[in-house]
Parts: sequence; C-alpha cells; structure tokens
Amino acid sequence: MMHGVAQALPRDPLLKVENLVVEYAVGAKTIHAVSDVSLEIARGETLGLVGESGCGKSTLGRAILQLRPADSGRVVFDGCELTALRGEALRKMRRRIQLIFQDPIASLNPRRQIGDIVAEPLAIAGHRDDKKRQALVEEMLGAVGLDPAIVTGRLPHEFSGGQCQRISIARALVLNPEFIVCDEPVSALDVSIRAQILNLLEEMKARFGLTLLFIAHDLAVVKAVSDRVAVMYLGRFCEVGPSEQLFANPAHPYTALLIEAIPVPDPDVRPAERVRVGEPPSPIAPPSGCRFRTRCVRADKRCSEEVPELREIAPNRHVACHHPLM
Repeated sequence: MMHGVAQALPRDPLLKVENLVVEYAVGAKTIHAVSDVSLEIARGETLGLVGESGCGKSTLGRAILQLRPADSGRVVFDGCELTALRGEALRKMRRRIQLIFQDPIASLNPRRQIGDIVAEPLAIAGHRDDKKRQALVEEMLGAVGLDPAIVTGRLPHEFSGGQCQRISIARALVLNPEFIVCDEPVSALDVSIRAQILNLLEEMKARFGLTLLFIAHDLAVVKAVSDRVAVMYLGRFCEVGPSEQLFANPAHPYTALLIEAIPVPDPDVRPAERVRVGEPPSPIAPPSGCRFRTRCVRADKRCSEEVPELREIAPNRHVACHHPLM
C-alpha cells in the first residue's frame, strides 16, 4: 500500500490522485510540500482536507488543478489524466473543474464590474452569444442570493467579504463544473458570515450535483460540510475516514491533538499532553520515518526508522501510525 492513499467510499470515483509529489527549490534546498500523496474522491462527495498552516493543503489542491504542475505522480479526472494534458486540451478540461479562492476580495479584479468578472470564464471558454452569456451570469448571481440588477454594474470594493465570496462562487459555477476545490473559502470571513457561505455551498452542491475538495484548518467547519476527512501533516496523510467517526474517535495522535485544540469555554478543562515541547519540523528537512514523531509522546525507535503506511483499521477508516489510538 502507498504511504498516502486516501481510500474512497464504495462509489464511482470522479478524481484519482496517485503518488503526487510537489517540491519547491529554495536556493540549494528543497521544500517537500506534498510527498507521495494519493487519494480518491467519489462523485457527489465532499472530502475535507484539514491540517496546520503550511502542511501542503493548498499546494495539493492547486496541483490537482494543474495550477502548479506536480514534480511526479498522476491526477486522473473522470478517466482523463490531467497531468498529461497541455495547452488547449487542458484549457477545455478546466471548464469542468474550478477553484474558489481563499481571499474573496483579492481574487476579484478591482477594476472590473461584477457582471464582467462572472462572465469572464464564459468568454474564455468561447461563449460568443452575449444574450446567453448575460442570462447565465444573472442566473448564477441569483443562485447565490444576489440581485443581478443591483450588482452587475458595481465594483468589488462596494461589497462585503461575504458578498465577494458569493460572487466568487457564482464565477466558479457559471461554467457548470463537476468538481470544485474550495481553498479555505470561509477563513477570511467573519464568524457570522461563515454559516451563510457554508449553507450556500451545501445548497449549490445539491442543486448542481457538485463534487468538492474542501480545504480548511477549522475543524468545526470541516466537520459540518464533509462526508470524509483527510488529515494532513507535513506533506503526508495521517488519517482518513468518515467525518462523524473521525471526530468521535480519532485514531492518529495528530488528529486527536487537532480535535483537543478546539477551545472549550471552561477554565478547568486542560488539553491532553500529546505534544512534546519544541518547534514543528521544517518541510525542508522532514524527520525520518513518521514525520509527526518529533512531536508525538507515543513515538519510539520504530517511528524514526519506518515510514508508517496508511492502513485500514476499521471499515473506511485508514491511519498512518505504528501506534494508533484505536
């Protein structure tokens, strides 16, 4: 079994990622952003991808979309290998896969009107009929809860963060894609707005039959929207499983640590001591064996010598740990 395989539920997989490796050169050194990661996402599924900042979540999402080509490995979407496509062939395939950016305001051109921003993917895809294009833009803006008659002629700075994110979602949906990478779509929003955007994403998923890769570091958000959750640490998967099971009974010490880090409004409740004192390791020089071992109180000699493989410990539950909690 491969070191980072996220097994799919028993449904038709829309996306397959096989042994993906993404590295960045920093002078004479190399940042190991994504290391031998594989996953499957079934049609209609939402896979939540969670982990600390810098663990490789966004890099993995961008590599899937070929915004940052992988150094090795394969990405297969609906039977077509994206990593083998170039030029016009890749451009046509991208109509079926879209991205919702982390910063909704920065992702919108400040000099263009909202109607033009949402219509741009249609223009790039070759939709020449202005009336049909306008009708699609108005339909998508209405679908995300915005009045086309009011917003199409305005500029991004005239809207709140939540409204800008709705516009970004409309832009992602206007080509009627099948798969969307949501790169921390609510992290830049106020707490009061997050629930609205999450509910909107769930509504759009049901309405348009979408498949989602939902990237976040907020565990409460991931739990609310995901069918399955993949936990990532320093470029590798630690644990993969159904959302409710994973949160109720984590199998990897790192997963348990993330869950225990969720604040509890009680001064007498103290987190369990599962982490050793010290700085997290650098992706430039990741630890040998298990990458979490330098912070894990359960680590032993085997953890430093042998890379733990992602193995099934219960139906649809997989963990990469020599000493799992279950």
